[in-house]
Amino acid sequence: QVQLVESGGGLVQAGGSLRLSCRASGSIRSIARMGWYRQAPGKQRELVAYITSGDSTNYADSVKGRFTISRDSVKNTVYLQMNGLKPEDTAVYYCNANRVFPMGDSWGQGTQVTVSS
Repeated sequence: QVQLVESGGGLVQAGGSLRLSCRASGSIRSIARMGWYRQAPGKQRELVAYITSGDSTNYADSVKGRFTISRDSVKNTVYLQMNGLKPEDTAVYYCNANRVFPMGDSWGQGTQVTVSS
């Protein structure tokens, strides 16, 4: 199993920045990619960005050019640097680890990001 612990959420004004961190522990070698999802009230959970074990990245169109995902393989930690935050970025952000053995997903507990206008 993989355990994920997130940190770094909070309240920020529009145009501000936050950095989220997600530290993985447990069956690290089973992880193919890690990423961030978010869920706003009344909406479905959506992909924000992910990074693979080979450092390929993918972003939702809504965050391209503003958010950057990166990882530190020594610390088993993935980061999401969020710049130019907008009120519509307000959501609970969840860290995700996609495993290949056993196949499946592990999730963090979620961290609240609130952007005021």
